[in-house]
Amino acid sequence: MFKDFVPMGVFSETPQGRVAMEGKVEHKFDMKPHEENIEEYSKLCRERTNKSMIKNRQIQVINNDCGVNMRPMPGMLGLISSSSKDKKKIQPVKQSDVKRTRRDRGELEDIMFKLFERQPNWALKQLVQETDQPAQFLKEILNELCVYNKRGTNQGTYELKPEYKKTAEDTDIS
Repeated sequence: MFKDFVPMGVFSETPQGRVAMEGKVEHKFDMKPHEENIEEYSKLCRERTNKSMIKNRQIQVINNDCGVNMRPMPGMLGLISSSSKDKKKIQPVKQSDVKRTRRDRGELEDIMFKLFERQPNWALKQLVQETDQPAQFLKEILNELCVYNKRGTNQGTYELKPEYKKTAEDTDIS
Protein backbone atom coordinates (compact mmCIF):
# COMPACT_ATOMS: atom_id res chain seq x y z
CA MET A 1 0.00 0.00 0.00
CA PHE A 2 1.22 3.43 -0.90
CA LYS A 3 0.37 6.92 0.23
CA ASP A 4 2.71 8.74 -2.15
CA PHE A 5 1.01 8.88 -5.56
CA VAL A 6 -0.74 11.40 -7.78
CA PRO A 7 -3.90 12.62 -6.00
CA MET A 8 -7.07 11.08 -7.43
CA GLY A 9 -10.78 11.75 -6.88
CA VAL A 10 -13.88 9.60 -7.26
CA PHE A 11 -16.63 11.22 -9.32
CA SER A 12 -20.18 10.21 -10.23
CA GLU A 13 -22.97 11.62 -12.35
CA THR A 14 -26.27 12.59 -10.77
CA PRO A 15 -29.60 11.75 -12.43
CA GLN A 16 -29.84 15.44 -13.47
CA GLY A 17 -26.59 15.08 -15.43
CA ARG A 18 -24.37 16.97 -13.00
CA VAL A 19 -20.97 15.68 -11.93
CA ALA A 20 -20.55 15.12 -8.19
CA MET A 21 -17.40 14.37 -6.23
CA GLU A 22 -17.83 11.27 -4.09
CA GLY A 23 -14.44 11.29 -2.39
CA LYS A 24 -10.70 11.11 -2.86
CA VAL A 25 -8.29 8.17 -2.98
CA GLU A 26 -5.98 8.14 0.04
CA HIS A 27 -4.26 4.77 -0.35
CA LYS A 28 -3.07 2.99 -3.47
CA PHE A 29 -2.89 -0.81 -3.40
CA ASP A 30 -0.87 -2.73 -6.02
CA MET A 31 -0.82 -6.50 -6.18
CA LYS A 32 1.17 -8.96 -8.25
CA PRO A 33 1.79 -12.71 -7.97
CA HIS A 34 4.94 -14.13 -6.41
CA GLU A 35 7.89 -14.25 -8.77
CA GLU A 36 8.07 -18.07 -8.79
CA ASN A 37 4.39 -18.46 -9.82
CA ILE A 38 4.36 -15.87 -12.62
CA GLU A 39 4.25 -18.51 -15.39
CA GLU A 40 1.37 -20.39 -13.75
CA TYR A 41 -0.50 -17.16 -13.23
CA SER A 42 -0.08 -16.05 -16.85
CA LYS A 43 -1.25 -19.51 -17.99
CA LEU A 44 -4.32 -19.22 -15.75
CA CYS A 45 -5.12 -15.75 -17.14
CA ARG A 46 -4.75 -17.01 -20.73
CA GLU A 47 -7.12 -19.95 -20.04
CA ARG A 48 -9.72 -17.63 -18.49
CA THR A 49 -9.56 -15.35 -21.52
CA ASN A 50 -9.90 -18.27 -23.92
CA LYS A 51 -12.88 -19.70 -21.99
CA SER A 52 -14.65 -16.35 -22.00
CA MET A 53 -14.27 -16.12 -25.80
CA ILE A 54 -15.93 -19.50 -26.43
CA LYS A 55 -19.63 -19.11 -27.19
CA ASN A 56 -21.96 -21.60 -25.56
CA ARG A 57 -23.93 -23.07 -28.42
CA GLN A 58 -26.98 -25.21 -28.04
CA ILE A 59 -28.07 -27.71 -30.63
CA GLN A 60 -31.63 -28.94 -30.83
CA VAL A 61 -32.72 -31.94 -32.82
CA ILE A 62 -35.76 -30.97 -34.87
CA ASN A 63 -37.93 -33.52 -36.60
CA ASN A 64 -39.41 -31.94 -39.68
CA ASP A 65 -41.87 -33.39 -42.20
CA CYS A 66 -39.07 -34.72 -44.40
CA GLY A 67 -38.04 -37.14 -41.67
CA VAL A 68 -34.50 -35.77 -41.59
CA ASN A 69 -32.85 -35.45 -38.19
CA MET A 70 -30.18 -32.82 -37.67
CA ARG A 71 -27.15 -34.16 -35.84
CA PRO A 72 -24.52 -32.23 -33.91
CA MET A 73 -21.27 -31.55 -35.69
CA PRO A 74 -18.18 -33.45 -34.50
CA GLY A 75 -16.51 -31.65 -31.64
CA MET A 76 -19.78 -30.03 -30.54
CA LEU A 77 -21.02 -32.95 -28.43
CA GLY A 78 -19.77 -31.41 -25.18
CA LEU A 79 -21.83 -28.27 -25.78
CA ILE A 80 -25.23 -29.94 -26.17
CA SER A 81 -27.60 -28.81 -23.45
CA SER A 82 -30.26 -31.23 -22.30
CA SER A 83 -31.85 -29.49 -19.34
CA SER A 84 -35.60 -29.71 -18.88
CA LYS A 85 -35.96 -25.95 -19.44
CA ASP A 86 -34.56 -26.28 -22.97
CA LYS A 87 -37.03 -29.05 -23.78
CA LYS A 88 -39.98 -26.90 -22.74
CA LYS A 89 -38.90 -23.91 -24.82
CA ILE A 90 -38.63 -25.65 -28.20
CA GLN A 91 -40.04 -23.16 -30.67
CA PRO A 92 -41.71 -24.05 -33.94
CA VAL A 93 -39.62 -23.76 -37.09
CA LYS A 94 -40.09 -20.37 -38.73
CA GLN A 95 -41.64 -20.58 -42.15
CA SER A 96 -39.84 -17.53 -43.54
CA ASP A 97 -38.09 -19.83 -46.03
CA VAL A 98 -41.43 -20.70 -47.62
CA LYS A 99 -42.19 -18.60 -50.70
CA ARG A 100 -45.66 -17.13 -50.64
CA THR A 101 -47.41 -16.34 -53.90
CA ARG A 102 -49.17 -13.01 -54.31
CA ARG A 103 -52.91 -13.01 -54.79
CA ASP A 104 -54.78 -10.58 -56.98
CA ARG A 105 -54.77 -7.14 -55.33
CA GLY A 106 -58.58 -6.75 -55.39
CA GLU A 107 -59.10 -10.23 -53.98
CA LEU A 108 -56.64 -9.56 -51.16
CA GLU A 109 -58.33 -6.22 -50.34
CA ASP A 110 -61.67 -8.06 -49.97
CA ILE A 111 -60.05 -10.59 -47.64
CA MET A 112 -58.51 -7.75 -45.62
CA PHE A 113 -61.89 -6.03 -45.20
CA LYS A 114 -63.45 -9.31 -43.98
CA LEU A 115 -60.61 -9.77 -41.48
CA PHE A 116 -61.07 -6.23 -40.14
CA GLU A 117 -64.81 -6.88 -39.76
CA ARG A 118 -63.93 -9.84 -37.56
CA GLN A 119 -61.39 -7.90 -35.46
CA PRO A 120 -60.59 -4.14 -35.51
CA ASN A 121 -56.81 -4.36 -34.87
CA TRP A 122 -54.27 -6.74 -36.39
CA ALA A 123 -50.53 -7.20 -36.03
CA LEU A 124 -48.56 -7.73 -39.25
CA LYS A 125 -47.57 -11.26 -38.19
CA GLN A 126 -51.20 -12.22 -37.67
CA LEU A 127 -52.19 -10.85 -41.07
CA VAL A 128 -49.35 -12.72 -42.79
CA GLN A 129 -50.57 -15.96 -41.18
CA GLU A 130 -54.24 -15.32 -41.99
CA THR A 131 -53.72 -14.29 -45.61
CA ASP A 132 -50.61 -16.39 -46.41
CA GLN A 133 -49.19 -13.46 -48.38
CA PRO A 134 -45.64 -12.04 -48.50
CA ALA A 135 -45.13 -9.49 -45.73
CA GLN A 136 -43.80 -6.80 -48.08
CA PHE A 137 -46.80 -7.09 -50.43
CA LEU A 138 -49.12 -7.01 -47.42
CA LYS A 139 -47.44 -3.85 -46.11
CA GLU A 140 -48.07 -2.08 -49.43
CA ILE A 141 -51.78 -2.78 -49.19
CA LEU A 142 -51.89 -1.98 -45.47
CA ASN A 143 -50.34 1.43 -46.11
CA GLU A 144 -53.22 2.24 -48.47
CA LEU A 145 -56.08 0.82 -46.36
CA CYS A 146 -54.90 1.16 -42.76
CA VAL A 147 -53.40 3.32 -40.07
CA TYR A 148 -50.48 1.93 -38.07
CA ASN A 149 -50.87 2.44 -34.30
CA LYS A 150 -47.52 3.56 -32.89
CA ARG A 151 -48.79 4.34 -29.38
CA GLY A 152 -51.54 3.44 -26.98
CA THR A 153 -53.25 0.19 -26.10
CA ASN A 154 -53.17 -1.11 -29.69
CA GLN A 155 -49.50 -0.31 -30.23
CA GLY A 156 -47.90 -2.21 -33.12
CA THR A 157 -51.18 -3.04 -34.86
CA TYR A 158 -52.98 -1.92 -38.00
CA GLU A 159 -56.48 -0.47 -38.01
CA LEU A 160 -58.67 0.47 -40.98
CA LYS A 161 -58.69 4.11 -42.00
CA PRO A 162 -61.91 5.90 -40.96
CA GLU A 163 -63.15 6.15 -44.57
CA TYR A 164 -63.11 2.33 -44.90
CA LYS A 165 -64.74 1.52 -41.58
CA LYS A 166 -68.39 0.47 -41.64
CA THR A 167 -70.60 2.60 -39.43
CA ALA A 168 -73.66 1.30 -37.57
CA GLU A 169 -75.93 2.94 -40.21
CA ASP A 170 -74.18 1.11 -43.07
CA THR A 171 -74.69 -2.28 -41.43
CA ASP A 172 -78.44 -1.58 -40.84
CA ILE A 173 -79.01 -0.75 -44.54
CA SER A 174 -77.30 -3.85 -45.92
